[in-house]
Amino acid sequence: MQTIVLHSQNLSTAKLVSKYINADIEPKLTHFRFYTNKKIDLDNLRDKFKLDFNIIPQDFSPAQIKLFVSDMDSTLINIECIDEIADFANIKPQVAAITERAMQGELDFDSSLVERVALLEGLDVAVLNKVYTQKLQVNLGGQALIQFLKSKDIKSAVVSGGFTYFTDRLANDIGLDYSRANTLAVDNGYLSGKTQGAIINAQAKADFIHELCELNSIKPSQVIAIGDGANDLSMLEVAGLSIAYHAKPIVTQQADIAINVGGLDKIIDLFDE
Repeated sequence: MQTIVLHSQNLSTAKLVSKYINADIEPKLTHFRFYTNKKIDLDNLRDKFKLDFNIIPQDFSPAQIKLFVSDMDSTLINIECIDEIADFANIKPQVAAITERAMQGELDFDSSLVERVALLEGLDVAVLNKVYTQKLQVNLGGQALIQFLKSKDIKSAVVSGGFTYFTDRLANDIGLDYSRANTLAVDNGYLSGKTQGAIINAQAKADFIHELCELNSIKPSQVIAIGDGANDLSMLEVAGLSIAYHAKPIVTQQADIAINVGGLDKIIDLFDE
């Protein structure tokens, strides 16, 4: 028996869905669930009703989840930080084009990061604070999700191919337990155009999950990971449950769960609340 989640509170829509797929309906606090043995085309449902639908994987056990790991840029927050930093150097379109190709999986992440960071050389480090305070926002439903995870005693982490200035500050501001990203090198108050230490790429993100599992004495199967770009694929593969959030097609095709319409709080629906 399949469990299909409609991430919506609209009863009239739920009744239409129930009729459309000929499945039993169960109302929940924030969503609806349907139960059927028939093969359901999720893409068809998503396209017809313009809402988020997901099939709960048979082996997913909400009570076993102990860690939530999220990508930062365009997943947990609304921007690509490096693109917004570049905006202060009047080269945002040039940098954003490279970012987009890297997220689509068309470019090697390491070399694309080196290329983009080099273009930032000479910028006053004060622009980082401007990006954080003027442009960065937690995506819709993000705060509610983190509070929910805390209520369930689930640890949370942010890992990013972006920069520690933003991940560390964000983690502190919204109450995340762990953070990891690249460190921007600074020379006399100006960006040097380089990073310090190993680059946080796809493999490093996956390694971070293993590291946190060991630290907390849990298994990767007890982890939910969420991302939106090609650099997230390795960590999504490692996690027990993978979520694509408003993601590139290459990510949506490989993830267990896809949220394309709603906010991050739709993830709460998976816990059968």
